[in-house]
Amino acid sequence: MSHFKAPPKKNLGQHFLTDRSIIEHIVHSIDPKPGDMLVEIGPGQGAITFPLLKKRGSLTVIEFDRDLITPLSEAAHGIGELTIVHKDVLQVDFGKLAGENRICLVGNLPYNISTPILFHALEHCRQVRDMHFMLQKEVVERMAAEPGSKVYGRLSVMLQAVCEVIPLFDVPPQSFNPPPKVDSAVVRLIPREPNQVGIRDPEMFAAVVRDAFGQRRKTLRNALSRLCTGEQLQAAGIKPETRAEQLPVSAFVHLANFLSESAACATAPIQAAMPRRRYNGRD
Repeated sequence: MSHFKAPPKKNLGQHFLTDRSIIEHIVHSIDPKPGDMLVEIGPGQGAITFPLLKKRGSLTVIEFDRDLITPLSEAAHGIGELTIVHKDVLQVDFGKLAGENRICLVGNLPYNISTPILFHALEHCRQVRDMHFMLQKEVVERMAAEPGSKVYGRLSVMLQAVCEVIPLFDVPPQSFNPPPKVDSAVVRLIPREPNQVGIRDPEMFAAVVRDAFGQRRKTLRNALSRLCTGEQLQAAGIKPETRAEQLPVSAFVHLANFLSESAACATAPIQAAMPRRRYNGRD
């Protein structure tokens, strides 16, 4: 007898995975190892949850829908240790959740908020060993897109700068209840080591990528006018007439570092010329 009675909620973007062969393929791809701390985002009715729990013995899930909390807890009896975090995933501190461990994130992400979840996960990359997500196929294509592609954009650059993006396999609509109107795909993300990333100023990097793709038809000279001049682009070894979709990820990293260092050099003389305040014991 099923513990799950409530139908999928459209307002939460719920599409519950039901295809057993796809479920097995996902669990095999995740391949949890002894000692891994598994965290699943949006377990739904437990399609991936319980096979992982059987294989691993313990699992933490993050579920926002309160109507699923009790059924998940009841269904886990006799299978393994299931820890349920009843919270909006965007409010979850993965670093705090991981503690001294590195976590493996998995999930069939709600398509309506998949991009914010991805960016939230990026903020905690140092605490994450790998990620396996099911998303809209179109989103996975954008994540893995190469320069020159029509779908290469902000998401591509932001993710590829800090992770290896590996599309695994497609999932047809009929694998879900209810079937979504789009094809889905499973993707693996492996965070790069900090010394491989090379981003010295994350805020500058994010600003450069955001503005560069803000208006795709503009050249970088115009798109980045808020952040730099054409002369600065040339000094960084980038042609001002280039468009964002033509620039590889490494060039975005280099440009952001160049602009950050230029800004630091420009403010240094001003800071050096400012009179020093004498410490008065109160500040």
